[in-house]
Amino acid sequence: MSKTRDDKFPDKATLLAFIRAHPGKVGTREIAREFGLKNADRAELKRRLKELSDDGAIRKSGRRKVAEPATLPPTLLADITARDSDGELIATPSEWDEQDGEPPKIRIHTPRRPKPGTAAGLGDRALLHVEPAEAPEQGPAYVGRVIRVLDRGKPRILGIFRATPQGGGRLVPVDKKQAGRELNIAPHDAGGAQDGDLVSVDLIRSRGYGLSSGRVKERLGSLATEKAVSLIAIHSHDIPQEFSTTALRESEAAEPATLKGREDWRELPLVTIDPPDAKDHDDAVHAEPDPDPNNKGGVILHVAIADVAYYVRPDSALDRDALRRGNSVYFPDRVVPMLPERISNDLCSLKPGEPRGALAVRMVIGADGRKRSHSFHRVLMRSAAKLNYAQAQAAIDGRPDDTTGPLLDTILKPLYDAYAIVKRGRDERDPLDLDLPERKIILKPDGTVDRVIVPERLDAHKLIEEFMILANVAAAEMLEKKALPLIYRVHDEPSVEKVHNLVDFLKTLDLSFAKGGALKPAQFNRILAMVKGEDAEPLVNEVVLRSQAQAEYASENYGHFGLNLRRYAHFTSPIRRYADLVVHRALIRALNLGDGALPQTETVETLAEVAAQISLTERRAMKAERETVDRLIAHHLADRIGATFQGRVSGVTKAGLFVKLSDTGADGLIPIRTLGDEYYNYDETRHALIGSRSGAMHRLGDVVDVRLVEAAPVAGALRFELLSESRSVARGPRKGAYKGRAKAVEPAKGGAKIGRSARSKAGKPKAAKPSKRKANKPGKGTR
Repeated sequence: MSKTRDDKFPDKATLLAFIRAHPGKVGTREIAREFGLKNADRAELKRRLKELSDDGAIRKSGRRKVAEPATLPPTLLADITARDSDGELIATPSEWDEQDGEPPKIRIHTPRRPKPGTAAGLGDRALLHVEPAEAPEQGPAYVGRVIRVLDRGKPRILGIFRATPQGGGRLVPVDKKQAGRELNIAPHDAGGAQDGDLVSVDLIRSRGYGLSSGRVKERLGSLATEKAVSLIAIHSHDIPQEFSTTALRESEAAEPATLKGREDWRELPLVTIDPPDAKDHDDAVHAEPDPDPNNKGGVILHVAIADVAYYVRPDSALDRDALRRGNSVYFPDRVVPMLPERISNDLCSLKPGEPRGALAVRMVIGADGRKRSHSFHRVLMRSAAKLNYAQAQAAIDGRPDDTTGPLLDTILKPLYDAYAIVKRGRDERDPLDLDLPERKIILKPDGTVDRVIVPERLDAHKLIEEFMILANVAAAEMLEKKALPLIYRVHDEPSVEKVHNLVDFLKTLDLSFAKGGALKPAQFNRILAMVKGEDAEPLVNEVVLRSQAQAEYASENYGHFGLNLRRYAHFTSPIRRYADLVVHRALIRALNLGDGALPQTETVETLAEVAAQISLTERRAMKAERETVDRLIAHHLADRIGATFQGRVSGVTKAGLFVKLSDTGADGLIPIRTLGDEYYNYDETRHALIGSRSGAMHRLGDVVDVRLVEAAPVAGALRFELLSESRSVARGPRKGAYKGRAKAVEPAKGGAKIGRSARSKAGKPKAAKPSKRKANKPGKGTR
C-alpha cells in the first residue's frame, strides 16, 4: 500500500474527526502533513477520502478542500436511489444545493414489520425521519425511517438490448403486454450495454408513431450466460438474489445441532423421499404398527422436519432476509432459496447417516385412518436413507435396488401400510379431487429445452403428501390448544356468484349441481366423477378450478375448503417457506422446547402483516416460475414457425382463444379477428366464442389443431392460427354477450409483430367478490 505501516495510517474514523475539527480548511495536503504521510501514501489517502465522500460522510468544499456535509433536518423529503452491498435501500435528499457538494446518503432502516404505507422501494420518493449514523465512517452519514411513501417510482421497462451497426440499439421488452413494442436506444443512452444484455430502461420519449426512445438505467446480466431466462423473471419481479453480508456471516458461523435439550431419535430409521433432483431434504418419515391393543390395526406415524428455527433466530439478519423473500423460488434451471445454502443444503438438510436437529411429530392413527393423538418433540435424528419417489415405488412394485432392497420389509412396507390406513381417513374427508396434471421441463446441459414430460403420479407422492397434511393439521391443533398466535394456511369456499356461474355452465352440458346445505368439496367431486373419462372431463376440471378461491396465509382461521379441513397450518417445509418457520417458533414457545421460540411481542396483529406479505411473495414466485416456463418453451418453438400442433382451448376471452399445446403445455393466442369472416360473441357462461351468423362455437376445452404463426421468445408469447372447424353449433348468442369483430385475415409472415398482447387488452374474466376474504382468484396451490 505504502511505506507507512497500516497500524499508523489514519483510519476513516480518525480522518473524519480531523475534518470535523477543521471544517472547509483541509484537503489531502493538510491531512498528509498532520499524519506524517509520504507521497507514496497519497493514493491510499485519496481512496479512503473517496469512500467517505461516496458514503456522504464528507463533501467537497472549495478547491481541493473537504468538509463534513451540511446537517440534514430531522424530517425531509428524499429519493430512494440505490441499494448497498447488504441490500439496504439508500436515499438522498430530493432538494440539494449543488454548491454544497455531493448530497449526503441516507441508509433506510426497514423494520421487520413495516406499517401500511411505509414499505418503500427503488425509485420511490418518501418523507423520512433522519438522524446521524453512529458510525458514519462505516457507511452513509445518516439513517432514515420512512414516515410515508409519497410517490412511487416510475415503472421501469425490462428488455434485451440488441445492438445496431450504427451504434446504440433496440430494446426488445420482456413483458408480454409490450411484445412487439421495441424502443430505440441512442448510442449516448446505451450505458455500455452489449448485444444480448438484459437491461433496465427509462422511457425518455414516447411517440404516437415510430419507435419511442429509452435510456439504459442498469445492466442486469447477459442472455449469453447460463440461466439467463430465469434471470429475466427474477429482475422483472424484483426477487431478491443476494443475501446480506451479515446473513451470510451468521450462516457460516452456525454450528451443527447437538443432543443438548433434545430427545435422541438417532436409532429411529426415518427416511427422506423426494424428487430425484432435490438438493435439500427437510422432511423424513417413519411408520410402524401400534402395539396398543386399544388401537388394533392402527399405526404410529413419525414425521421429522428440519429444525430451521434453531439456526434462524427472530430478528436476525438471516430472519430479515428470509422474510423479505417469503419463500424459495423454483425455476427449471435454478433455485432462488429463502435461506443460504449453508443452512438449506447443509445444516438443515436431513442427509443419510448425519445427525441433524429436527422438530418432529408423533401421530397415532386409528384403523379408520383418523388421527387419535399427537405429540411434538425436539430431537436429534439420523436419516437411514435418501430415496426418490420412483425408487421407493419401484421397490414396492417388486423392483428393489441396492438401496431399497434392505429397507423394503422393515421401512418401506410399513410406510405403505400406513398410507393405506391414512387414505381411508382421506377418502372419508373427501377433499377436492381435481385432475390437473403438471408438466415438467427437462433441460439440456446448455440450459435449453430438451423435452417436456408429465411425471406419473405415484402412490409414493400421495404417501408423502398425506403424511405432511396430517403433520400440518397436528401443528395447527396444538397451537390452537395452547392459544398461541400462528399463521394458518387458509382456502376460502367459492363465492356465491362463482357457484351460480358454475351452475349455469353445467346446465349447458346437461349436468346439475346439488346446492343443498353448506357447500362441500364433495359436491364438486360428484360433478368431476360424472365426467370422468368423457370428452368433457378436461373442460369441467378447468371450470371447477376457476370457480375456486386461491389459498393464502392468514393469522385468522377460516378453514381450508379444498382439503376439507377446519384448521390447517404449514409446518413441513421451513427451509423454503417462511410461514412454516413461524409455526416452528410458535411450537417451540408453546411447548418450552428451548431456543428459537416465537417472541412474546408477536401477536395476531403482527402476524397478520407477515401473512399478507408472504402471500404476496408466494404469488410473485408462482408468476415468475410460470413466465420462465413460457419463455423457455417459446425459445424451444421459435424455429418451428409454420408447424402444426394439437392442443386444447385453455382460455376464452373477448380478444380470442388461448390454446395449450398437448405435447409441451405451451400457451398461445388465436386472435378473435382471425377466427372467421363474421362477428363472434363472447359468452361468459358457456366459456365460448360464438359466431353471430353461423352459430359456430369455439369453447373452453375444445381439442383443436393450430399452426404456429409467431413466437416472441423474450416475452414468452406465441401466436397461433386455428386450423380446426368449430366443434359445435350454438342456437345463438345469449342476451348481452360481447360482440367482437372477427374478420378473416392472412396469417402473418416473417417478422410480423405480435403487438399488444390480448391478455393486456382483455385481461382476465372479471372476478367475483370474495365470500369471506379478499383472495378469491382461481389458481393452483390450494394445499
